[in-house]
Amino acid sequence: MAQRGSYAKGVAKREEILERALDVIATEGYDGASVKRIAEAVGLSQAGLLHYFDSKEELFTEVLRKRDEHDGEQFGLPDGRSGDATAIDVAVIRESFLRVIRHNMEVPGLVELFSRLAVEAANPEHPAHDYFLERGETVRDGFALTAPPGTMPPDVYARILQAVADGLQLQWLVDPTVDMAGIVDQLLATLQQKPASAS
Repeated sequence: MAQRGSYAKGVAKREEILERALDVIATEGYDGASVKRIAEAVGLSQAGLLHYFDSKEELFTEVLRKRDEHDGEQFGLPDGRSGDATAIDVAVIRESFLRVIRHNMEVPGLVELFSRLAVEAANPEHPAHDYFLERGETVRDGFALTAPPGTMPPDVYARILQAVADGLQLQWLVDPTVDMAGIVDQLLATLQQKPASAS
């Protein structure tokens, strides 16, 4: 019984670390989010913090998973793997997606973390490699549900939206005047337009 209680405490502490790390990165930025700073935020030494994660890279990967979990709960983006696609309200998905983008503009540290790890995760040995593969597939499954019929294959449409969203994040990190949400909104409005019928 003591072992089960110890496990539950370990899970709870890990969750606390992830929540505090989200706050630290969101408020202090990627550069301010050292393992030391995150450890201080939860009252641990650096060694104590890394007892719960194999490495800084694994910690940051799990922080991104936790961010996705929060975004899913807050903004209700579909993942394309559940529910009836015929019941999908494209306008609702579009607005949810835009709300996520607007929210991201309020937490630049998390956007920078995502962008940096996305590059590092090109290495199959990196702890974030599988995360980015799985997340990309989930995101594209959701986007594919909104592909206008008769325009392009849903998987191509989904890849284009993912590429635009990820690319705009990089542009925005360099130039914060880039209106990510506005640009994506215009793109979606254009892609969702019904082609004019031939006269």
